[in-house]
Amino acid sequence: MDPDLLLAGLQAGNTAALARAISVVENGRPGFERLLAEIHRSVGRAQRIGITGPPGSGKSTLVERLVSAYRAAGHRVAVVAVDPTSPFTGGALLGDRIRMESVALDQGVFIRSMGSRGSLGGLATTTREVADVLDAAGFDRVVIETVGVGQSELDVARMADATVLVLVPESGDGIQTLKSGVMEIADLFVVNKADRPGADKLRQELEVTLGIRRGNAFRNVPAHHGIRGARRGAPPAEPGADTWQPPVLVTVAAKGEGVAELIEAIDRHFAWLTASGTLAERRKRRMLDRTREVVDRATRRWIWEETRAEQRIAGRLDEIAAGRVSPYEVAAELLDGIKQGERL
Repeated sequence: MDPDLLLAGLQAGNTAALARAISVVENGRPGFERLLAEIHRSVGRAQRIGITGPPGSGKSTLVERLVSAYRAAGHRVAVVAVDPTSPFTGGALLGDRIRMESVALDQGVFIRSMGSRGSLGGLATTTREVADVLDAAGFDRVVIETVGVGQSELDVARMADATVLVLVPESGDGIQTLKSGVMEIADLFVVNKADRPGADKLRQELEVTLGIRRGNAFRNVPAHHGIRGARRGAPPAEPGADTWQPPVLVTVAAKGEGVAELIEAIDRHFAWLTASGTLAERRKRRMLDRTREVVDRATRRWIWEETRAEQRIAGRLDEIAAGRVSPYEVAAELLDGIKQGERL
């Protein structure tokens, strides 16, 4: 792998060079960190949109519609779709090109499927770096579709400028849908498959829950038995310009309904991010997280590849299994040796 040739290919808009660069980064091949360092100055131009939600919520169909709309507006679009990796075989289906067949052959669209490789956050550990490559390659929109959403699957909010949480009426009990943490990651909420029974109820639950957080719950909910009630005193204060109010949108992605409104809301959110200074802060935090991840990765690689830590642990394994020494004591011994400059 010649990083200079790959960089030249990326700058020339060569699709084959882009695919090779992503493979180099995804698989951690020699020279991948140099490649990422070289493209760093070209990163930051694309809008990164995270799409997450439970399996079966129609995320891929919604992404396909978003891509079509962005292309109609003249934008170049890249999609990173993360599929679950089997913990037994290590394989992943990676069927997003099939699910997005209507846009897969468009020269202005690049779709890359990745396995989660055991990442609890629903994102492969190199997804952020792949998004950087796509950003540097000149794509205007980089859409990241995650495996799903849950208590441990909140990583998308750490790498996207806008996080869209897609739900469907049959997602299950509303309280389960709105578990702690899930509500906090989303900048926009979408009730997809809104032509199905229960869509209005789910939308209302979302609006009420968001209203409780803002202090204006039930503002849009009809009064009991149709009676219009009025609270005494002044109405609740609206959040200031420095506060984003996540909207609840309804779509029927299979029919293309509500997609234009979703794009308008994403653009409105990006304008708010820029005007309020939140975008710069988010991206700065993202770089902090990235630097820590790079240090962690380099440290792990050095410990396990450049020292005899593995052999030292293997040599104490019988003692650990017999209970004569704990894993914590052995680990502390190894770390103490490393801190003191001992060559294990």
